Amino acid sequence: MGLTILSIFLLSIGASFIQRTTGFGFGIFIMTMLPFLMPSYGEATTLSGLLAITTSVAIVWQLRSYVTWQRLWPIMLTFIIVSTIAIFALTRIEDHILRRILGVTLILISIYFMLFSQKIKLPTTKKVQVGAGTLSGLMGGFFGMQGPPAVLYFIQSEPTKEHYMAMAQTYFLIGNVMMTGVRAYNGFFTTTVATSYLYGLGGVIIGTMLGAYVFKHIPNRIFRYIVYAYICISGVIILMTVNS
Repeated sequence: MGLTILSIFLLSIGASFIQRTTGFGFGIFIMTMLPFLMPSYGEATTLSGLLAITTSVAIVWQLRSYVTWQRLWPIMLTFIIVSTIAIFALTRIEDHILRRILGVTLILISIYFMLFSQKIKLPTTKKVQVGAGTLSGLMGGFFGMQGPPAVLYFIQSEPTKEHYMAMAQTYFLIGNVMMTGVRAYNGFFTTTVATSYLYGLGGVIIGTMLGAYVFKHIPNRIFRYIVYAYICISGVIILMTVNS
């Protein structure tokens, strides 16, 4: 029991630090171990979502003046619809093949954007927003990892790292609140989840503070490459967890 508490605490520090520094990655990082610490996969994704909500609330409050709502709602509403459907289907699918495809895709996309990011500018059109929201909804509902598609959209469409961080965290906050409600409806919000949340809360606070310091000192010109690099790492992590 003591080892589980310590593990959740340390995982929360690492996940919150990554989320605050790069703008995403909380679920990708913490879900590499959380399913082994919780009674079920559904409870693990629920706990991940609750802790991610806590991280995002602090960030959104600090950067709320950078949020542009008219660019956020199309991708947000699409995500809510698709992820809700995916959560209800969670217990009815075999996801190993999907995870392998997901991992390889993230690696290839991140390398492509690293090489050609100066020539790429995603437009804030409804088609692009709906596409990003759909992919994000599928990943969020099935795997608790809704970040990469939305991150690629926001990092390319927002003018500064502060705008990017504000938009991404508002998106994740609303999305995680919604998904937590759906997971609770499906019976995944248990006493074990609530207790484990208290174990991770201190770690979230520490990780968020450390991440905020690092984020402040990252130059705008290299920030997006750090994000692309972590998307690539995310793909590797997903492939490793599939094969483990």
